[in-house]
This record gives sequence, structure tokens and C-alpha cells, in this order.
Amino acid sequence: MNNRDQCRSLKVLLIEDNPNDVVLTELAMKKGKLHSNLHRAMNGEEALKFLHNKDKYKNAPRPDIILLDWNLPNIDGREVLENIKEDPELKHIPVVVLTISDAKNDILEAYNLHANCFITKPFNLKQFFNVIKYIRDFWTNIVKLPRDE
Repeated sequence: MNNRDQCRSLKVLLIEDNPNDVVLTELAMKKGKLHSNLHRAMNGEEALKFLHNKDKYKNAPRPDIILLDWNLPNIDGREVLENIKEDPELKHIPVVVLTISDAKNDILEAYNLHANCFITKPFNLKQFFNVIKYIRDFWTNIVKLPRDE
């Protein structure tokens, strides 16, 4: 068995408002054998309720990693990221901005708000699957997460 078959499981929070992108991400994770307990939030408000265990998310698990769309309705990705990184209970969670934007100001703003990385979603399906595989390889095989202590 190679390292890719021995990936540790991750609790992933996908914050994405586009249902098609949610389905594609789920499919790519399954195809890329990203062993995860995937949770979804369709907008920034829902994501913050999940992360702060409010309302119907009272018993939501703490994610190991967050995949964050940048352009969300109402509470956008910037505000969600800022909230996460200012909260002592959440700031250690890696946030991967996964968005269609490749604007330099979005990239700079994301890093200024302490995103762990910024990835522009490829339009090509095969390339998108590869991006999810690279995320899997990096976050499950290479880095140490706070829960790995």
C-alpha cells in the first residue's frame, strides 16, 4: 500500500454556495480517495453558525480543514475568514480559499486575512480533480495538523 492509500481521515467543512461546485467537490474527493467526513455550508452565515455551534449546528464537529469559497452571498468569504482567524478557538484551523477568482487583490486580501492558501478553481474537470487530489496529499500526508499533537 502506498501513502496515498493510507491517508488519514479529515473532517472537512466545505463553504460553497454553488450546488454544482458542491457536487463536483464531493465527486472529486471521492475519486481522489480523500477520506473525509464532509460537512457543507451554503453561505457565510451558515458557516459561522456551524463553526460556533449555533442553532441546528449545536453539535457540529470542529473541522480539521475548511475549503472556503471567496464569493458568497450576504456574509462573503472575506468576512468568514476574518471571523475564523480572529477567534482563538478557530484560528488554528487551516483555511483553503478555493474560488474562481484569480484577481491579485483577492489573493493579497486572503493572505492578509491569514488564509493558509489560495487556489483558483480550474474550469477543466480533470484539473479540478487534480487540485482536490493535491489538497488531499498535502493536508493528509505532508503537514501536521493541531489535532496530530
